[in-house]
Amino acid sequence: MPSAKNKTKEKAQASSVAYLSPEEHSIKPGQNSDQVSQTFGSDCYAAVDLGSNSFHMMISRYQHGEFTVLDRQRESVRLAGGLDDDNNLDEVVAKRALSCLRQFGQLVKGLPSENIRAVGTNALRRLQNKNLFLERAEKALGHNIEIIAGREEARLIYLGVSKWSARGNESRLVIDIGGGSTEVIAGRGEEALCRESLEIGCVVLSQQFFADGKLSRKRFKKAILAAELAIQPVLSQFRLQGWNEVIGCSGTMKSMASAILASGLSKDVIHKQGLEALLEQAINDRQIDKLTIPGLTRDRLPVFAGGLAILLALFDLFDIKEMSVSDIALREGVLYDLVGRSSAEDIRDVTVAAMLQKWSIDKDHGTTVAESAYGIYAQVCGDWDIQHESYADQLKWSALLHEVGLQISHDGYNKHGAYLVANGDMAGFARRDQLLLAAIIRGHRRKFPIDQFESLPSNLVTPGKRIAVILRLAVLLHRGREQSLSTSVKAHAQGSSITLSFDEGWLETHPLTNADLNQERAWLKAIGINLVFS
Repeated sequence: MPSAKNKTKEKAQASSVAYLSPEEHSIKPGQNSDQVSQTFGSDCYAAVDLGSNSFHMMISRYQHGEFTVLDRQRESVRLAGGLDDDNNLDEVVAKRALSCLRQFGQLVKGLPSENIRAVGTNALRRLQNKNLFLERAEKALGHNIEIIAGREEARLIYLGVSKWSARGNESRLVIDIGGGSTEVIAGRGEEALCRESLEIGCVVLSQQFFADGKLSRKRFKKAILAAELAIQPVLSQFRLQGWNEVIGCSGTMKSMASAILASGLSKDVIHKQGLEALLEQAINDRQIDKLTIPGLTRDRLPVFAGGLAILLALFDLFDIKEMSVSDIALREGVLYDLVGRSSAEDIRDVTVAAMLQKWSIDKDHGTTVAESAYGIYAQVCGDWDIQHESYADQLKWSALLHEVGLQISHDGYNKHGAYLVANGDMAGFARRDQLLLAAIIRGHRRKFPIDQFESLPSNLVTPGKRIAVILRLAVLLHRGREQSLSTSVKAHAQGSSITLSFDEGWLETHPLTNADLNQERAWLKAIGINLVFS
């Protein structure tokens, strides 16, 4: 199947990152969106991180294997703090988030859409009525937002740290304490060997044990215990990996390091003695709003206690002696991933290839189906308004993986395959992408799963159905598992109709295909699609 992507960009190499001083930024305060648009070229990329505590945006230029930061923005939105017990989002917090995204949207407006990636983490993973909020958020930003799984977040964090912050083939433990979750990754060099996302974060823990602003030894003990209970189940698998260095990233780590350094407790690293000194100072101050810890900024006060409790638990359970702190984290990993997507190193292709091998899928047959599906797609994508490269990718991946469920059972294998894809750990894929892929695989044969498509975000429902129809037809044409068709297939689409034309007399000499097409016409009629063939 021909690639839908432009593969002419320079292949990503091991990168480093440089930061421009404020006066060197290509984007100046007060510029309007048209002026901003003129600043960027095709070598510029933007990462937007919708974290549980803060929203971040970074725009960087990638040249000669190196990123140079053109602009950075951060706003303390405290999204996780706006979730109630049922994970509904407070409207005041929602408006604060949307206002921030509108500002980010103005800055990224001049970038090619394929050079922008916006990701949401734990708070958005927990949010009820995700689709409703995402529609508002995407309108404010002017770009799609991906809710990524915890282990995908961990992968991106390690990618950023290993590519830009760390050097060599050292074994390392990387830890990122976020507002709603904590990501822990053990790796060697650029390879993440073990990665987990723990359901414990500085915002959540601060709300649970310090919501009224009071600090005490008893409360800290309870908070540390809660953190240890979240960490304990994954501890043994990390200890098996081992590490020579520990790197912390995120606002929590930087704020702790700043407080330790400003207090004269260390010159360059976080160590347990310094954390214990901060704990004693916090207990003595008794109130969050009366903390006298130097180096602690006001915006970090509401989440300081929860972050300190988690960090103390990590130091104890992982027996950490000292931790260096990196400015590099999720955003940098997202940027590097973007460069990989625009080159020959798309991690999603690697993931699909690994699944083909792991599940012993007939790759040759999947490739044949993918090529025929793309042949139909290329003829109808304009009329059906599915010409974006992301839809071509979804068609390719679903064709390659459409038989993954056979490893469980032939009966209902499309259902089994959909479950595996929807719930698997698929590096590089956003949650929404996995759900769309699962729906297409579920719908590639027999009765069309209308409800599964209708549960997708509204802007994906119709494109998803149309991609599934194309895959269904390609699978049908290769039911006999032929490596190539003995006829040319012309396709045309208009509105809710799709027409297939074959060489004269071909259907008469292939009665099984003719019968299958008649059955398919009945299946598709149930979802309002009119199939015509001749």
